[in-house]
Amino acid sequence: MIKATIITIGDELLIGQVIDTNSAWMAQELNKAGIPVVRRLAVGDVWDEIWSALDEESKHADIILITGGLGPTADDITKPLLCKYFGGKLIIDEGAKQNVIDIFTRLNRPMIERNLLQAEVSDVCTVIQNKRGTAPGMLFNKEGKIYVSMPGVPNEMKGMMEDDVIPSLVKQFELPVIIHRTLLTAGVGESFLADLIQNFETALPSHIKLAYLPNYGMVRLRLSTSGFDKAATEKEIDAQFGQLQSLVKEYLVTNIDELMEQVVGKLLLQKNQTMCTAESCTGGYIAHLLTSIPGSSAFYDGSVVSYSYGAKEDLLNVNHQTLLTKGAVSEEVVTEMAKGALQNIKSDYVIAVSGIMGPGGGLPEKPVGTAWVAIGNAEKIIAQKLFFRFDRARNIQLTAVTALNLLRKFILENG
Repeated sequence: MIKATIITIGDELLIGQVIDTNSAWMAQELNKAGIPVVRRLAVGDVWDEIWSALDEESKHADIILITGGLGPTADDITKPLLCKYFGGKLIIDEGAKQNVIDIFTRLNRPMIERNLLQAEVSDVCTVIQNKRGTAPGMLFNKEGKIYVSMPGVPNEMKGMMEDDVIPSLVKQFELPVIIHRTLLTAGVGESFLADLIQNFETALPSHIKLAYLPNYGMVRLRLSTSGFDKAATEKEIDAQFGQLQSLVKEYLVTNIDELMEQVVGKLLLQKNQTMCTAESCTGGYIAHLLTSIPGSSAFYDGSVVSYSYGAKEDLLNVNHQTLLTKGAVSEEVVTEMAKGALQNIKSDYVIAVSGIMGPGGGLPEKPVGTAWVAIGNAEKIIAQKLFFRFDRARNIQLTAVTALNLLRKFILENG
């Protein structure tokens, strides 16, 4: 099977100043094309490190994809290094040069000599024109291995991958179909799931792999396989996936690879209904998750982020005496928050949350990680107490996802 490896270049990646999103996106797209990624490597802007990485990765893969280091400044050394590595010299590519000129003309910006150096390429490469920026990509062939160098700017790299690189690789190689089937569970831990499906996992054919992907109160289970006969491969994995769904049906949220907020959004769209949120401890994070979905205005009406007592009283009609006697983190307060949001926003369903996310603010009877969630509609409000033991960020994320899952169950049972 043809295999790929990804090398990302830049000191900023190694010190954590920039998060490498390129590799994840590239791996997904290569997978769709039938090219598995076997290794991912990040290296700094150091000549010897990049050179060694090229040597090493060529031992493990047929395709080596490289991003970064193609800029016009002194720390961008990828272009001259590749030129020397493949025994070429730098020349100006006329197509790339004209592209740079056109961009600066269109933007009405002055252009200096350094900008024109973006059009330099190796004379032994196949040039990949950059339709979204100035630095062209370069494709090399050495001893049967394909090397592709692209800009580190995500938008520019994606354009080259979609328009040129992947179509070229698909034409050049006979590739299998790689198939994944993913389901999402909630309310159950990874270890419990492993025990639950132990016999199933043991009986899986060797060419079908099972992966556990835990994240914030949820666990995704993924089956993966590959083959050259698409119909037969899909039939086999779908049969196994059906068994897996049956085994975890008590905890199953969805049988496709999607997020909890997407599941809730689809459910509301199917019912032609809407929801709103009243958030305290999550500070609008649930609203953020929901509005990250394109078209969410069709099912999401809005949020009241009421952090203080005054905001809860003024914006959500929470009773002052309830706050004084029960405290903001209580069943009574989240219930009143939920009712107030429904009255003011007039949605079909609501989520209200209030809690102590940490690191400070905990009390003996309400330690850090305590949260109350209320979900419901105009006829019925249900409140539930939660407790999480992690840091502030993770407690917020867990509260949000758990609240969304509680609403999902409520809609299914009461909608």
